Amino acid sequence: MVTRTELVLRVERAFLDHGYDQLTMIGLAKAVDVTRRTLYNYFSGKEEAFRFLIENVNQQAVEAGMAAGRASLAERRDLVAVFVTILDTRYGQTRRRLATSPHAVEMNDQAFRRCRDLMIASAVAFQAELAGLIAEMQAEGLLRLKPDIRPEDLAQLIADGARGTNQSLPPIEPDKLHLRYGSMVRALLYGATEPVA
Repeated sequence: MVTRTELVLRVERAFLDHGYDQLTMIGLAKAVDVTRRTLYNYFSGKEEAFRFLIENVNQQAVEAGMAAGRASLAERRDLVAVFVTILDTRYGQTRRRLATSPHAVEMNDQAFRRCRDLMIASAVAFQAELAGLIAEMQAEGLLRLKPDIRPEDLAQLIADGARGTNQSLPPIEPDKLHLRYGSMVRALLYGATEPVA
């Protein structure tokens, strides 16, 4: 029996290797290393398998990003480094995996067309987690938000900035994303926070 984590990894590899349009359920079954019949026990079709992938990859990325950020905060790293760690784990790792595929543009397009609802749900969940962390940082005296800025506002700005960075034109090389996240976070933080005494 294939575990959920193994299934996510195998389905991801199949779509990265073959793209969305060219992959059939027979090809997906071969790539996942199960029979077609078994694959249909998991998914009713290719779109459901793709949606499963997008939902799970995003959920795992949010969890990993927040865990990495909390670890960075526990190490007493500066706030820009904490947020860059979160963003690079949440978004950058996915972008780097996608960049290995000759079907990257197609996969990105299909994700926005077929999984917009899942991507919105993931964005909302991530921003709520990020806002919670910002509120904790403020309560611990690590940052002070300006009176007209709420944790939710800063979380939205940081997440919007990261998503914009990911879609930048010309594209940013995946191994340079953390640098752009750093520039963006630095600009947002010092425009949205007051120095802590």
